[in-house]
Amino acid sequence: MRIALHTRVRADRIAEYEDAHRAVPEELTAAIRAAGVHSWTIWRSGTELFHLLNCEDYGRLLAELEQLPVNIAWQARMAELLDVVHDYSAEGAGAGLPVVWQL
Repeated sequence: MRIALHTRVRADRIAEYEDAHRAVPEELTAAIRAAGVHSWTIWRSGTELFHLLNCEDYGRLLAELEQLPVNIAWQARMAELLDVVHDYSAEGAGAGLPVVWQL
């Protein structure tokens, strides 16, 4: 599956957000890979963040990470840095951003 997400970093927290992503906990990246993610890239334009994930099953990814302590801590840290946080709930997560056009 290819999933696109959108979040927004707080303007005064950009450097902190980028610093955090230079040191994503190894335990978290291992869990993300184990949950079937092949790649995850984040682009930033000003405060807008665009994520592209290639994974086996997005719902499985969310379910496997939901109760993982390292992910809970990471999500809490990201919530402090973001104005728009991705909704990881079953109702809100869906499959990410809807596709408008594809070549």
